[in-house]
Amino acid sequence: MAKIKIPYSTKLLEVDIPDHNLAAILESKAHAYRAEGSQEEIVNRALDHPIGSASLEELVRGRKNMVIITSDHTRPVPSKVTMPILLKRIRKVNPDIDIKILIATGFHRPDTREEMIHKFGQEIADHEVIINHMSEDEDSVVRVGTLPSGGELWLNKLAMEMELLISEGFIEPHFFAGFSGGRKSVLPGVASAKTVMANHCSEFIASEYARTGVIHNNPIHKDMLYAARQAKLAFILNVVIDSEKNIIRAFAGDSELAHTEGCKFVMELASVKAVKADIAITSNGGYPLDQNVYQSVKGMTAAEAVCKEGGVIIMVSACNDGHGGQSFYDNMANAKSPGEVLNRVMKTGRTETIPDQWEFQILARILKKHTVILVSDMCDPEMIKKMHMQHAFTFDDALKKAFEIKGADANITVIPDGVGVVVK
Repeated sequence: MAKIKIPYSTKLLEVDIPDHNLAAILESKAHAYRAEGSQEEIVNRALDHPIGSASLEELVRGRKNMVIITSDHTRPVPSKVTMPILLKRIRKVNPDIDIKILIATGFHRPDTREEMIHKFGQEIADHEVIINHMSEDEDSVVRVGTLPSGGELWLNKLAMEMELLISEGFIEPHFFAGFSGGRKSVLPGVASAKTVMANHCSEFIASEYARTGVIHNNPIHKDMLYAARQAKLAFILNVVIDSEKNIIRAFAGDSELAHTEGCKFVMELASVKAVKADIAITSNGGYPLDQNVYQSVKGMTAAEAVCKEGGVIIMVSACNDGHGGQSFYDNMANAKSPGEVLNRVMKTGRTETIPDQWEFQILARILKKHTVILVSDMCDPEMIKKMHMQHAFTFDDALKKAFEIKGADANITVIPDGVGVVVK
């Protein structure tokens, strides 16, 4: 019996898979990567050697004000490590600069006070100016151009008015932008709702290039790059983390060049060869990415890449924060089938995208070909069932159901962290 640890909320579930069923365990090499130095040393080393850019210190010298964009509560960016370093280095050369921290909520809900404390630590939460971007507040955004796709580009007014704009984030495989990090802090991070929806249209989501680990010819990435340039995103600090959410590498400098280098590194670590199976088991990497069903679709796409058509995907995800988007839930729950959802979405024009459409489009795509069993003892089972998935309180129950569907001899591929791999 193979014993495999799978992230679930803030812990690890140890699951048993019969040896004769197990086809493969697919994991990013990031889990075994041995970092050189402490997290602080790694970050400072990257800032000391910026890629394609002047140093952070040179950029802030003589400036009156600036904005630092950071990720929201759904992303495991280790801001307790990175933000103090950024603030210290900035204020060492410019003690009087006005710094505002802007949380890139994108289309998500605002961060709560408690989430800010958890993310930044008490000191920063108490003494820095931290602002949630509100994508649906039309008074807080300004139009700055037209995206290559034709959509209107509206960005956070505060970010556009400040003398200097930089961002922090992390790089991991992303299920339709190719990779997270870099330009994503601007679009969707601090863009208006209408801009996010134009960028996330059904045509782009359906593109063969809008896939995990793919940037070349990716129409979504192309829009995002344009948005970052228009925002004059001058500098980024992007980190790569392991399964324990610890920093193993950092990349700093030009928003495009430093991000590209980071993506190359992640691709080297995260690429795994697909091993097709009747049953695919995965997770969303635990907290904070498995707080809701909306985010959990990301991990499901890794399982989709290895699951045979008609197979079963077992998704281990806490979903303690519910579905994660009312439009996402309603469009799944109110449809008779995933096929109905897909048919309706593909008839929706680029400028007619509705909230959360991209997420229920991808979930419907997965559900049209596979049975999904979501494992959680932290959410409402009826919510899961109404979204055309099966529910199990325990992993053992889910595996039992999967064997009932595919047979006792079904082969199994396990991807312990579905958001951490690029399946080739």
